[in-house]
Amino acid sequence: MAARFLWASRVASHLKISIAQRGFASVVLKDLKYAESHEWVKIDGNKATFGITDHAQDHLGDVVYVELPDLGRSVSQGESFGAVESVKATSDINSPVSGKVVEVNEVLTESPGLVNTSPYEDGWIIKVELSDAEEAKKLMDSDKYSKFCEEEDAKH
Repeated sequence: MAARFLWASRVASHLKISIAQRGFASVVLKDLKYAESHEWVKIDGNKATFGITDHAQDHLGDVVYVELPDLGRSVSQGESFGAVESVKATSDINSPVSGKVVEVNEVLTESPGLVNTSPYEDGWIIKVELSDAEEAKKLMDSDKYSKFCEEEDAKH
């Protein structure tokens, strides 16, 4: 068992993902930041791309609808800008950082399941032009987010 975990740790490190030792199975990418409400953000200069995490989509189940915001809309850190509807529940999508919506993933209107199958790539939700890059410092890195999810799951 220890050898298998060591191998998995090496592979995860190579792939830039984080894995936990105590049964936490969701994919958490190292180069992203995470909100407690289970959104991820990738910052590139003054632009940010975000969506919901693998952990969130796993708990939601099959996503059947994604409510997208209008282009040009301002979003504020911690506030809802849309929703994800699954076979189990509807959940607000909160903005991990503040900014102006410059692109929405229109593909999700026809293929909302991309949020399940590719939450960090094809299933991204919106891109914004940042209004305050310092807000990202309030978010969790991959290790903190993995631990946060483990603790949250242990409560349920």
